Amino acid sequence: MPEPSPVLQVRDLVVHYPGRTRHDPPVRAVDGVSFDVRPGETLALIGESGCGKSSTATAVLQLRRPDSGSVRFAGRELTTLTDEELRPLRPAFQPVFQDPYGSLNPRRRVRDTIAEPLRVHGRWDPATGPARVAELLEMVGLDASHGARRPGELSGGQQQRVGIARALACEPRLLVLDEPVSALDPSVRAGVLNVLTALQDELGLAYLFISHDLALVRHVAHRVAVMRAGRIVGTGPARTLPATPEHPRTAAKSG
Repeated sequence: MPEPSPVLQVRDLVVHYPGRTRHDPPVRAVDGVSFDVRPGETLALIGESGCGKSSTATAVLQLRRPDSGSVRFAGRELTTLTDEELRPLRPAFQPVFQDPYGSLNPRRRVRDTIAEPLRVHGRWDPATGPARVAELLEMVGLDASHGARRPGELSGGQQQRVGIARALACEPRLLVLDEPVSALDPSVRAGVLNVLTALQDELGLAYLFISHDLALVRHVAHRVAVMRAGRIVGTGPARTLPATPEHPRTAAKSG
């Protein structure tokens, strides 16, 4: 059977940052990056710190507009849309951040955090909303009673599950996962990754998975794109990654 059309298509993406002084040339953080992500697929973007992975993720999400290039989501070009035109599309592509506690309002109860996207995008129904929040908590392996707690009353793994539930609230097609378990204790990482795998299998979600951990990527991704100095220098199936490559550039061969 033919492969499904990509839900995300990135072509020749460029992101510049100003130099340290007005006399310095701009920093080319992302330098002509291209890749696709299909429904039900995890593409891992890996590389050393400072290689441009997170800048790529930010540009894909249109949180920082790229300087040039194309970002097409479900066939629609995002880079030419105004913020107002982007607003109704944003529920379909959602971020999950590296620091779970830092991404949650410490004063807000979990149930209100998860309900917030529904309220912001006009999807909150007082009659069915509480049941939807309870369903989302269950989907990420939490009990409905966790909804009454605040982030400080949860473990790091539970906080990240809340972040995932919030991202799922508006039924997205794509999650951009920026180092989603790197801030967690090794003992709880597997549980969060199992949640993500189960959700992908159940919902057919596409994942752009940002990571520097080659061993982790071998177990969670379908394909890998290796970044170095703002460019993709290799791509390939995750199963072909060596367990301990000498350098990230050797982690995948061009394909």
